[in-house]
Amino acid sequence: MNTYRPEEQGINQTSSQYNQGGTNGYNPQYGANGYNQQYGANGQFDYTPNGYGMDMNAGFESGNPVQMTGIKNLGAIISNEVIAKSYLFMMVALFITAGAALTTSPAVAIRILTGNNYIVFILTELAIVWGANFAIAKNKPILAGVLFAAYSYMTGMLFSIFFMIFTGGSLAAVFLMCSGMFAFMAIYGMVTDRDLSSVGNICLMGLVGIIIASCVNLIFLRSSMFDFIVSIVGVLIFVGLTAYDANKAKRIAATSDSNNALAMSMYCALELYLDFINLFLRLLSLFGKRK
Repeated sequence: MNTYRPEEQGINQTSSQYNQGGTNGYNPQYGANGYNQQYGANGQFDYTPNGYGMDMNAGFESGNPVQMTGIKNLGAIISNEVIAKSYLFMMVALFITAGAALTTSPAVAIRILTGNNYIVFILTELAIVWGANFAIAKNKPILAGVLFAAYSYMTGMLFSIFFMIFTGGSLAAVFLMCSGMFAFMAIYGMVTDRDLSSVGNICLMGLVGIIIASCVNLIFLRSSMFDFIVSIVGVLIFVGLTAYDANKAKRIAATSDSNNALAMSMYCALELYLDFINLFLRLLSLFGKRK
């Protein structure tokens, strides 16, 4: 009578581990693109496909959840992508604005600012911004990008008049000053662990206040000193809004997924672009050197 011996068939059994191998056996060990299967002492199963990790060593009996490290890494990748594209789109929009300002005749800007043309122009820009936000809400980033580019170009057309009013050196100096302040506050908003929502709410209320104050000064007071004070307050408000919007972009990026990442990038870029443009205008009114 033949005695069956497992080790002769390439199977080795111990009390703590089951390993299949040998010439006629089966070894479930694959390469970098395969799977890694291991049975532990209590029969736990470790399944590790390429690029993803599922840690079951503690077992469900211990109450520890399964760790999906691959999904965590994917979320971090999407978050970083949203943030990077937000600033990339903002920079592209600024280049479009600068290009339009340099190539548009100041006479065009004067016609825009004359009579009812200015009201129509402003209403058109507001409609474009509203349309871009609507497209983002509907997760249509391509349409939002087209509207964003159109808004950036129209803003540049209006800015062409600055080359008639201010010296080129002062425009460059104010732009560098604005870039430095914006970068500093954006970095702060990104790295801080604080939720800056309260700062954003205060700044938004202040923004409404300076808009009303500017209208009152333009129609009734017409005081250069009052305009100077409003500009200083405006700089503080948009510095705060820059930090707030950068902080908000970080929070939005953390909750984005692959389906809406591009739309969220466009939304954050539009917010940051408006902060930069308004900060530039306030600094220009304070430090711009007129011809």
